[in-house]
Amino acid sequence: MTEPILEMRGIEKRFGGVHALRGVDFDLREGEVHALLGENGAGKSTLMNVLAGVIPPERGEIRVKGKVVQFASPREAQASGIATIYQELDLVPGLDITANLFLGHELMRPFAGLDNRRMEREARARMAAAGVDIDVRRKIGDLSIGQRQLVAIAKALSYATRVLIMDEPTAALSAAEAERLFGVVRAMCARGVGIVYISHRLEEVPRVADRVTVMRDGRIVGDEPASAPQARLVNLLVGRPFDQLFPPRAAALGPELLRLERAGFTPAAERAGWQAPRDVSLTVHGGEIVGLAGVMGAGRTELLSALYGAGPPGRWHGSVSVAGRPARLQSIGAARRAGLAFVTDDRRGSGVILRHSVGRNVVMSILRRISPAGFMSPAAEDEATRRSIRNFDIRPPRGDVLVGNLSGGNQQKVVFAKELLREPKLLLLDEPTRGVDVGAKGEIYQRLRALTGQGLGVLVASSELPELVGLCDRIVAMRQGCSVAEFPGGIDEKVLLESATGIAGEAA
Repeated sequence: MTEPILEMRGIEKRFGGVHALRGVDFDLREGEVHALLGENGAGKSTLMNVLAGVIPPERGEIRVKGKVVQFASPREAQASGIATIYQELDLVPGLDITANLFLGHELMRPFAGLDNRRMEREARARMAAAGVDIDVRRKIGDLSIGQRQLVAIAKALSYATRVLIMDEPTAALSAAEAERLFGVVRAMCARGVGIVYISHRLEEVPRVADRVTVMRDGRIVGDEPASAPQARLVNLLVGRPFDQLFPPRAAALGPELLRLERAGFTPAAERAGWQAPRDVSLTVHGGEIVGLAGVMGAGRTELLSALYGAGPPGRWHGSVSVAGRPARLQSIGAARRAGLAFVTDDRRGSGVILRHSVGRNVVMSILRRISPAGFMSPAAEDEATRRSIRNFDIRPPRGDVLVGNLSGGNQQKVVFAKELLREPKLLLLDEPTRGVDVGAKGEIYQRLRALTGQGLGVLVASSELPELVGLCDRIVAMRQGCSVAEFPGGIDEKVLLESATGIAGEAA
């Protein structure tokens, strides 16, 4: 067995009264993928931030290739060959891909400023090495969340010569894109790079990792082989098996809430990378959860945003009916009046305001209701906030806490609470559990089923096939803006993947 390329011993860290790391030991070998699992707040991101030079430890020792190191900044960690792909992407939306890849490491020509041609040429090579085919002249702000994730991966690969920390690298990727990433991971390992792989997708672990460490409450609670049964890992994480996270499916359906028949959306102007819905047929009834499956670029996100009026200006064609009546869903206001609500896939960018409190975020959707005569009622705001915190078990249970200080799972609960305070008829969900730990996922699933039991209908797009299969009553596969097949909940994941990718059709 090779000597560890990285050793962390007795790492301690406190934030005020919170003991985030309690004497953690962790190591990594050359060419190894070491999965690090834990619920939000378990301490895994804090441990990796210590390694990446973002925060200093209070106690403990870090060794790289046997040498004791102390990183005062991320730049010092990068200089030692340690790079990080963060869950919340560190990209500048107003700059193009090339500028983001070289930010802080720009290439210069002697006495002539930036060497833009060389950077663009090398940017294409870096993207190709990461298996990504996107024009490097496109601005980050024009890319989808999944495409931004791929750019962040390409950026980190440029600096990881010894250790690469991957924090939820597949959170916004489809199954096909994730498989491509796994190929890149294997190529990195073949070059001797050690990889710390943080993920909430337990099904990925045996496909990518060599061993697994599980954290809870700032401690290591288990070290397992990558082949450990998923039920064993879930028990270490939350104390119950994975299949118990999904509540029973709907026993009876309510009235039809949404019907699309050969429906498509034509934007007023073309938008690069935006796959417009072209030919979609589906229905959603009260009391049921309908899933949208598809690879990146299938048009799932675009369908949901167009239904909510949050896409580019344009017009619908074909048939679009809400609650049995033809609907013109061309603005957010029109969608809200029709009883639709939307949980975006980018909670930090468009789902919540991080610098505002939980209370202020929650009541944003009902300002008119709690503002008689144009003045907000503090009593009504407090009552709505307390009810939402109680219903969604938002932690800590305080309305005055800034949303930016919450874990990813609790931020997502705030987004749900905000949208559901309006008491919509149909809830549109785009990657509703992205970056959310297993325990919080189970809470969200249970809450969704409770709501559908009260007559709510749900249309959900997810890149996690186990989530679609375990949660949904029916699943619609999409490809290139079109619905191509429909399956019952519980369908075999392989069948669903083949339909979404078109593999089965091509083989035939």
